[in-house]
Amino acid sequence: MISKQAKYALRALIGLARAEPGRAVLTADLAAQQRIPKKFLEQILLLLKRSGMVQSRRGALGGYVLIKPPEDISFLDVLRLVDGPIAPLPCLSITAYRRCLDCPDEESCEMRQAFQKVTEATRRVLEETTIADALAASDADKGDRLRHIAVGQR
Repeated sequence: MISKQAKYALRALIGLARAEPGRAVLTADLAAQQRIPKKFLEQILLLLKRSGMVQSRRGALGGYVLIKPPEDISFLDVLRLVDGPIAPLPCLSITAYRRCLDCPDEESCEMRQAFQKVTEATRRVLEETTIADALAASDADKGDRLRHIAVGQR
């Protein structure tokens, strides 16, 4: 399960990606649009800024803007940034590998073998899914709902 902070970070990036290119979005507006507590969002935006995904702007046209293209931000990047390693066992982590202390042999460990399949599949899906993909899926879903409503009104 991902943390609430990771979920909010993904939603914040999707909200910024939905904005007009180059147009900064006020933190208060993004918080309201994405239903994220403002104070929590401020912390998340600072983390995203330090990672080079977003930029803050001061002044009358200030706020936050997405500076990394949405198609270059994978869900895996965001989850690792916010939550750290995604592997369920430390011996399967790419970024924070540790040998399990209670395991005499990784190669014959039944738990490792089973969780390795899950970890690889999860990692592959998260790496292939980008903020741009999430936007496209959301827009397609909205179009389907609107068509359904329009057909139902006839």
